[in-house]
Amino acid sequence: MTYCLGIKVASGLVAIADTRLTSGTEVSTNKKVSVHQFDHHSLFIMTSGLRSVRDKAITYFKEVLEEQDASFNKLYKAVNAFGAQVRRVADEDKVSLTEAGLAFNLFSIVGGQLENDDEHKLFLLYPEGNWVEVGPGSPFFIIGNSGNGKPLLYRSLRYDSSLQDALKIGFLSFDSTRVSSNDVDYPIDVIMYEKDSFRIVEHRFEKDDLDYIAKQWSALLKNSVQKLPVEWMEPVFSKTLETS
Repeated sequence: MTYCLGIKVASGLVAIADTRLTSGTEVSTNKKVSVHQFDHHSLFIMTSGLRSVRDKAITYFKEVLEEQDASFNKLYKAVNAFGAQVRRVADEDKVSLTEAGLAFNLFSIVGGQLENDDEHKLFLLYPEGNWVEVGPGSPFFIIGNSGNGKPLLYRSLRYDSSLQDALKIGFLSFDSTRVSSNDVDYPIDVIMYEKDSFRIVEHRFEKDDLDYIAKQWSALLKNSVQKLPVEWMEPVFSKTLETS
């Protein structure tokens, strides 16, 4: 399983991808985000799905960039080109994968800004090659193991959040997923993009780098539970007293 999160706020983009790969009983680490940085062409791709499918689609897309990069002046055009490569891989491999009992399940998050984009963009690309763009009302996408990390994002993240707050909330979302699932884990790769900068920043965090933050967050949660009011529970407990 995978945890990849893309966030778009007014001031830029934040992306977080775990690196754990699980195949049967084997566990390994591999990068799930690729960065393509040229002059006034800044984009990243995060993927969730079979590694063989992902590697093939990314390889094909790199060739397209080498040959046609100048024609991609807006990010959606590059997303369309990557979607075409995903469909190409599906045409080549989907039947054999299905016969082997495997699903063609490549989901992707593509973010960045190209020279004629009026702002940074964030897209979710489906295995069929079609896509949707993130909007201010729900400024994030998660692919992979998404259930445990969403509540915190829905409650805390806003389109006008700072990049610093977006990264903080994004990490806590990852941490909530990590403690609830044994197939999502460190190291994590973080991508940061500031609006109109045309410069993507990458950084990898190991568990030792962030374990103290996770422990502090856990302690804060426990303390907050203790501080919640209790009078709303009195009707329930009064009934238990009546029956005892």
